[in-house]
Amino acid sequence: MVKIKEMPFSEKYDKVMDTIKLDEVFMPTFVQKHLGDQAVEELRGIWQEVIKPIPEGAPDEEKYEIAYANFMGIGKSNFSFVRIRMGEDGIEQLKRADVEALKKGNAGPAMLILKLVRVVSPASAFAMTAKQAAYQLQWITPFSTDELTKDRAVFSIPSCKILDFPDSDDLCLIGCQSIYPAWFAEQFGVEMKFERQANSCTCTLTPLG
Repeated sequence: MVKIKEMPFSEKYDKVMDTIKLDEVFMPTFVQKHLGDQAVEELRGIWQEVIKPIPEGAPDEEKYEIAYANFMGIGKSNFSFVRIRMGEDGIEQLKRADVEALKKGNAGPAMLILKLVRVVSPASAFAMTAKQAAYQLQWITPFSTDELTKDRAVFSIPSCKILDFPDSDDLCLIGCQSIYPAWFAEQFGVEMKFERQANSCTCTLTPLG
């Protein structure tokens, strides 16, 4: 097992909140485009039913857990709302729009540097991406880094936090296993594959091309 710096709960909380904020901008735009203003208000009303307030003075771990439950509630609501209103074709459109939102949200100087490194040394660029993933993805679920080399990274998830929540298959199958691999491929040049068994999973990263 490879030793990776553990992300503190304060940072996990910030990551969850950043994801929620991205949804709060991205989803209304998507729904307004396809379903109109009334549908946006209906979706926001559903969000309000699943979002719980976060006590300002609470410990970081408690704040993270509440924020994570809010993230799950919002995510499940989004997929359910689009599926009911737009069918599976709508889910496909949502997936594509979500990938573009993730790419836009992660654009910046760091991405420019990564692109330059990829031109000079694809192996170094992959190593940078894999190491960052081993740290940055910790807010989603606990996992161990079993392998981290210049051409392969393997993360073992003994019990996925997403699947601790009821009716969470959409977040797993659409979010983790479809949207994230497309995002990693298009923005980082990395193939992301998942092998799920019940509530456990193995995620493998390898360079594309």
